[in-house]
Amino acid sequence: MASGSTDPLLPRAGAARRRPATGGWRSALFIIWVEVAERFAYYGVSSNLISYLTGPFGETTAAAAAAVNAWSGAASMLPLLGAAVADSWLGRYRTIVASSVLYITGLGLLALSSTFSSPQSQQCSSSGDGRQVCRSSSVQRAFFYVSLYLVAIAQSGHKPCVQAFGADQFDATDPGESSSRSTFFNWWYLGLCASATVTAAVMSYVQDNVGWGLGFGVPGMVMLLGLLVFLLGTRTYRFYDGGGSGAFSGVGEAVREWRKSRRRGEGGGGGGATVEAEHGELAEEVRGMARLFPIWATCLLYGVLFAQPPTLFTKQAATLDRRIGPSSSFQVPPAALQSFLGVSIIPCVLLYEHVLVPAARRATGVATGITMLQRIGAGIAMCAVTLLVAALVEMRRLSAARDADPGAAVPMSLWWMVPQYVLFGAADVFAMVGMQEFFYDQVPGALKSLGLALYLSVLGVGSFISSFLISAIDVVTRRDGGTSWRKVVDVQ
Repeated sequence: MASGSTDPLLPRAGAARRRPATGGWRSALFIIWVEVAERFAYYGVSSNLISYLTGPFGETTAAAAAAVNAWSGAASMLPLLGAAVADSWLGRYRTIVASSVLYITGLGLLALSSTFSSPQSQQCSSSGDGRQVCRSSSVQRAFFYVSLYLVAIAQSGHKPCVQAFGADQFDATDPGESSSRSTFFNWWYLGLCASATVTAAVMSYVQDNVGWGLGFGVPGMVMLLGLLVFLLGTRTYRFYDGGGSGAFSGVGEAVREWRKSRRRGEGGGGGGATVEAEHGELAEEVRGMARLFPIWATCLLYGVLFAQPPTLFTKQAATLDRRIGPSSSFQVPPAALQSFLGVSIIPCVLLYEHVLVPAARRATGVATGITMLQRIGAGIAMCAVTLLVAALVEMRRLSAARDADPGAAVPMSLWWMVPQYVLFGAADVFAMVGMQEFFYDQVPGALKSLGLALYLSVLGVGSFISSFLISAIDVVTRRDGGTSWRKVVDVQ
């Protein structure tokens, strides 16, 4: 697909049913708001989830990190299913509404479940080394995880649909609206960064200092408000007919016909040419998707690194001196450091667009300054530098912890961790945006909804790999009576 293509963001198989004065910025603002509300709700849960699991829920650090990664992985993989449902059955508008209702239900149940998880309700037993271990009951755990995964399922309907539905409000074939659509994506990304930054800073404080019931309830109320605003804009939206079966159905048909042609070819029949004539274009698109696999697999390294800030980085910060200054009594919530991701992303986007791209364009002659794959590679390299910085900070933390009193905060300021968050935010500008652009550009026109979900699957599989690695390392370090790796992470 040419880089300058004006193909619609998602397939538009039928003609547009345009009512007077539909679409445009008036509609887009309603849609941007529901996405900002959804990101507030999602990060209100995910950014501090490990603190809840290791606190009121009674999990170990290793078990909590593995659980968070497994949930994040599911939340990032399920948009593939959400894209299929929207493309072949419900449509984007109905999928957004249904997902929002499910979101509100899941967040309400999470707030309710948090009232059951208290030290008085935990079941305690003695571990092998004589320590008392307290955990929530099986019923409490089941209720909590059902609620948590309802949020993941709800998120799967939002991610592949809301952005595409927003882009549908601008006609890519109209020069004026096409230009507005590019501006829409800029405001979209700015809204996401602002929402994530505010959520990490505000909700982590509420959850750590006020209560988890309110900490999970506020995102639910924000999501309810977002749904109401989205519904208010219904009469202004621009809708498109499905025009037949969805792209996912077409892919399945093409694969089935291709397999039949293979069997007929092996039997000496001449059916393969007929199938190639009828399904050649779609079959070629499916083969093109398969050729993306090596790039997708390479990006998994970034997916693994992406799972660290809300898990191990947060637990690392929890052991440090979290006062703003030596004489201050205010404690910065560990998860609030994730706000530095958004704080660094916004100026990095401006520097990328207005400094790096023009300079690189003069050097390379490429219109975008650097290619999409170069952008992804630069982001992955920056992630490696981020982990190196994080490792040096961890070595400094462990050294300080050895000289500290047991049970006391490590005599090391929380601000030591800020550089790794800032570097990771800068890496996101390259890797995350690069993956979005690459998979959108390379996926065939009839499968754009899949392309929007495909880059998220990188984050999902990366979270699963991170969960597996954490569990495996914990098992290995505890073997033959050894010291569990989680005790090193928890050292204070």
